[in-house]
Amino acid sequence: MTAPAPDDKWKLKPHPSIPKPDKPLLVVVLDGWGEGTHNDDFNAIHKADTPCMDSLKEGAPQRWRLLKAHGTAVGLPTDDDMGNSEVGHNALGAGQVVDQGARLCDKALESHRLWDLDGWKYLAPAAQAGTLHLIGLLSDGGVHSRYDQLLLLLTGAAERGAERLRVHCLTDGRDVEDGTSVQYMQRLQKDLATLREAAGVDAAIASGGGRMRVTMDRYESDWKIVERGWDAHVLGEAPSRFTDPVEAVEKLREPKALGGKPASDQWLEPFVIVGKDDKPVGPIEDGDAVVIFNFRADRVLELSRAFEYEKFDKFERKRHPKVRFAGLMQYDGEEKLPKHFLVPPPDIERTTGEYLARGCCVPTYACSESQKIGHVSFFWNGNRGQPFNSLETWHEVPSDKNIPFNEKPEMKSREIADLGKEALRSGKFDGGQVRLNFPNPDMVGHTGDLEATIVACTAVDKCVKELLDEVEAVGGRWLVTADHGNAEDMVQRDKKTGTPLREADGRPRPLTAHTLNPVPVVIGGPGLPDSVRFREDLPNAGLANVGPTILNLLGYEAPPHMVPTLLA
Repeated sequence: MTAPAPDDKWKLKPHPSIPKPDKPLLVVVLDGWGEGTHNDDFNAIHKADTPCMDSLKEGAPQRWRLLKAHGTAVGLPTDDDMGNSEVGHNALGAGQVVDQGARLCDKALESHRLWDLDGWKYLAPAAQAGTLHLIGLLSDGGVHSRYDQLLLLLTGAAERGAERLRVHCLTDGRDVEDGTSVQYMQRLQKDLATLREAAGVDAAIASGGGRMRVTMDRYESDWKIVERGWDAHVLGEAPSRFTDPVEAVEKLREPKALGGKPASDQWLEPFVIVGKDDKPVGPIEDGDAVVIFNFRADRVLELSRAFEYEKFDKFERKRHPKVRFAGLMQYDGEEKLPKHFLVPPPDIERTTGEYLARGCCVPTYACSESQKIGHVSFFWNGNRGQPFNSLETWHEVPSDKNIPFNEKPEMKSREIADLGKEALRSGKFDGGQVRLNFPNPDMVGHTGDLEATIVACTAVDKCVKELLDEVEAVGGRWLVTADHGNAEDMVQRDKKTGTPLREADGRPRPLTAHTLNPVPVVIGGPGLPDSVRFREDLPNAGLANVGPTILNLLGYEAPPHMVPTLLA
C-alpha cells in the first residue's frame, strides 16, 4: 500500500536538538499503575516483584518523574475527582487539557443550558406524552456517571412536563465502595418520593443489575451482558422480580453459601421491579423517551447501538420499541452515536496522532486487549473511531470471556508483549511509534483481590522488561507511563491517619476504585541522546505533557497550542 503524502497543514518543525529516530519509539501505558504514599501490605505494586520498574526509578533520576493524573490536570471538575482511563488517554494523546464529559455536563446542568439544546427538544414530546426512562450507573464515582447529575436530570425533566419517570439502575462497587448499592438505592428511593410529592409526578425505579453483569459491556467483549440489560430495562424480563428495589439489591447481595462473602455490587444479577399486579412497573414502550445518563462512552456504546440501529444482529431483540433515544453525550463522534444527545462532547482537535499521521507520515502501531484497545486508539486519537490514515495500525487481542480478571490476572499481557516485540523488530515502524496498553493493574485492581493484583503487576513488569530489552536490541527509544492510579492502594483508609479500615471480623475493607495518586513517567533507550532529560520547572505537570514529549522523542517540535513538553 502506498503511504499517504504529507499534508502541509499538519507538518511539524524538526526538533532543534533531538534528531528524528531511524528506529521505533516504544510507548507503554501501564493502566492503573500509580505511585502510592503507603508502601505497605495493601500496595499491590509495592508487594509485587517489579525489578524492571524499580530499576527505572532508581537508575534514572533525571529521566523519571511523577505526573498528575486526576482532577483539573485531566479536565475533570475538581481535584477531588479520580482520573480514569478515558480522560487519561485523551490527555496523553491530545497533549492538551480538555474539559471532559463530567465537567461539560456539570456546566450544562448548572446553567440550565441543557434544556435549551437540541437533545432535550428532540426528547421532550415523547418525555411529556409517554414515559421518560433514564438508564445508567447509580454511583458517585464520577468515572462513568454521578448521582447529582441524575437527580438534576430527573428534577429538570419533571419541571418541564415529564409526568412519568422510570430509572434503570446499574450498581457499581467498582468506582465506589463495594456494598454501597443498598445506600444508593435507598437514597434514590427517598429522592424519588420527594420528587413525587413536590412535582406530582409518577417516578419509580424499574430495573437494575450489576455493571459487570448487566448492560455495561465494552469493546464488544460480551454481548450477553447487554442482552441481559435489554431484557430487564426494555422488556421487563429478568430472573429476579421484586416489589422493592432496596430489597432487590439486599437479596441479590446475599452470600450463596453459608459463611460465604456477599455478592459484589459489580456482579449482581439483573432484576425488575413489579407492582401489586405483578407486572413490571417500567418496561420501555413505543412512544417513550430513553436517556442514558452516563457521560463516559465506552460502557454504553453497545446499548446505544441496540436502541438506535434498525439492523442489529448481536442478540435477539424480542421487541424493539419505537422510542426517542438520546445519550447524555454523544458517545462516538465518528459513528455519530447516538444521533441525539443532551450535552455536546468535548472538542478534541489537533491531537498528536493526527500530526504524526497526516503531516509527518510517521507509522504507528497501537495494541492492547479488548478491555483497553479503545483507550490506546479511540481515546488517544481524541475520540475517533477509525485510524487517521493507513499509517496507523490498530491491533486488538481478544480478552477472555466469562473469566473474572482475578482468576487469570496475567490476562493477555504475554500476547501484547509478544506483539509489541514483533512490531519493534519488524522494521515497519522505524521512525514511528509502537504504543501498547497493559490493562492488568486496573482491571484486576478493580476486583479488590489483593493477591491477584500482585500477580498482575508482577506479570506486567516482566513484560515491560522484555520490551525494553527489545528496544535496546534494535537501538530505539522508549517512554513508559500510566493513565491513573489503582493497584497501588487496595484498601480503604482512614482519611486522616491513612490506617487501613477493617470490617467487624477484622478483614480489611477492599478498595476497588481508582485513586488520586500521581503516576510515573520514564524515558530512555540507546537511540536517545545522552543530553535529553526532564525539565525541573514543571512541578504540576500532568498526563497532557506526555503528548508533546512523545513528539519531541520522535524528532519534532510540538505545536504551540499544546502544553509544555517534559523535556529540558
